[in-house]
Amino acid sequence: MGDGARLPDMAMRIEDYALLSNCRTAALVSREGSIDWLCLPRLDSPSTFGGLLGDDSHGRWALRPADPDATVTRRYDRDTFVLITRWRTADAVAEVHDFMPIDPDPAVDVRRTDLIRRVVGIEGVMRFEQQLSIRFDYARAMPWVRQTGTDEHPQLVAMAGPDAVILRGAALKAADHQHSGEVTVAAGETRDLQLTWFPSHRTAPDPLDVDDVLARTKHWWQSWADRVEHSGPHHEQVVRSLLILRALTNHETGGIAAAATMALPEEIGGERNWDYRYVWLRDAALTLEALLDHGFLALAERWREWLLRAVAGDPADLQIMYGLAGERDLTERTLSSLPGFEASAPVRVGNGAAAQYQADVVGEVLVTLSAARSAGLKESKFSWPLERQLLRFAAEQIDRPDNGLWEIRGDTHMFTHSRAMMWAAFDRGVRAVEEFGLDGPVDTWRELRARMREEIDREGVRNGHFTQYYGTDEVDASLLLLGEVGYCRPDDPRMLATVERIEQTLMRDGLLHRYRTDTGVDGLAGSESPFLACSFWLVEQYAATGRLDDANELMDRLCSLTNDVGMLSEEYDPRENRQVGNTPQAFSHLALVRAADALTRTELRPR
Repeated sequence: MGDGARLPDMAMRIEDYALLSNCRTAALVSREGSIDWLCLPRLDSPSTFGGLLGDDSHGRWALRPADPDATVTRRYDRDTFVLITRWRTADAVAEVHDFMPIDPDPAVDVRRTDLIRRVVGIEGVMRFEQQLSIRFDYARAMPWVRQTGTDEHPQLVAMAGPDAVILRGAALKAADHQHSGEVTVAAGETRDLQLTWFPSHRTAPDPLDVDDVLARTKHWWQSWADRVEHSGPHHEQVVRSLLILRALTNHETGGIAAAATMALPEEIGGERNWDYRYVWLRDAALTLEALLDHGFLALAERWREWLLRAVAGDPADLQIMYGLAGERDLTERTLSSLPGFEASAPVRVGNGAAAQYQADVVGEVLVTLSAARSAGLKESKFSWPLERQLLRFAAEQIDRPDNGLWEIRGDTHMFTHSRAMMWAAFDRGVRAVEEFGLDGPVDTWRELRARMREEIDREGVRNGHFTQYYGTDEVDASLLLLGEVGYCRPDDPRMLATVERIEQTLMRDGLLHRYRTDTGVDGLAGSESPFLACSFWLVEQYAATGRLDDANELMDRLCSLTNDVGMLSEEYDPRENRQVGNTPQAFSHLALVRAADALTRTELRPR
């Protein structure tokens, strides 16, 4: 929105939200000043504010001027997740500073989670209206609420089941299962509202010193951002994207979530509504590589430890995704308590893809661990044995068709991208022995690597281009990744022919779809919008083959699709000019970072 823009009287779109994070959970704040999504105490916990997937009655915390003609602008405070929303009326200016305190020690007692809204008077006197609707457990639990403070120090406590929150800082009155009140600030005045989650069987924690935690939170985020190693085009978007990837990385466990939300639709009104608050091995590996490329080696060690815990045991039990601490039970189910974003149903929690076999995952993990090794990450007692186990698993599954990168819910196939990632897995195993002196059945891995290449070159190419899977002439955008892992050069004639076919069949309104949904391959009804990461992959391919004008033009357009605070969701609907899918999406942001790096180099650097 432009400076001082009037807010429209309409429902919020996905791009109308900004992210708050403490690297354990996240909140989404609308341009209207309403926190409509917050899961406590962890990102994949049930929601406390679920209005994003319904309406006010499903939980929210709204704070905005009483004047309906107030205009708004917003920004993050430098390279942090302290959101500053500035409101202006005819005779006053005030700001709301929203943030979630973050402790620099990931081992700190986590039996509390805080969200603070600081109201700051700038000019004149401004009256804010506050509305609070707390609905625990995905809006299935109406809490018991009681006033426990004094007139001088008002506070409200709500609890249901294992959850409790306390709100301090402003008096609220109950009406129709909601609470409302007012906050007034004059120039130079500050009012702090503190919402704290705690286990309901414990005593409410003491209030925080807001000045102290605000200063420490700003310092933590800014210090992290200052370590980003990047120079080149789109610097601001790169730094913000890396910050978002860090925000999706759990401070305690090292697990990297694919997105902060669940069930935001890929097609408004459609059924493609998935829960993305978990750790996909593929997405996390790619996220980690983006962080590695910009100087964050320590995060690689944390994630490797997470991986070892998550996949411990028999390799045959390997899953493609886990909970943030490595949980395995991610059973998918639907919720009737939330009607869905713009009535897009069903609302799904959990994810059935956890039970799929996706052959590319081991390759993604091993490519990343190989990159970390090259970057200087030292072997631990169990790190290389873990990789050997994963290679054994890949060898045992070598003849098995899979669901592919896109988690197809139709028939399994021999997806060409998956087969190439199996090639990459054995390739990295061979390199580990040849280049780093590690032990292993390298002759077997060489034979399997050669077998995969011969098979792909024979079965995965038709009419001169790579194909989506063996036996079809279709393409999908994942084929753009073959050059990234070193399977072929970006100017390989087969890759150039693949790019041409992708442009002809998957490009819509200047952006790439993942694949053609009308072929029935994915087993789902409806369609979807262009997948943003795919277009970023095309930028990288263009840059690597000298199509710099095309690369820069597409990159500029993609960066223009970020919202006013730099966030991207999973997909973009160019006909309705709106973001769709879960947000912020790690895949989109890591692809942005890699595309910007490619424009700096103008050549493909294999992962």
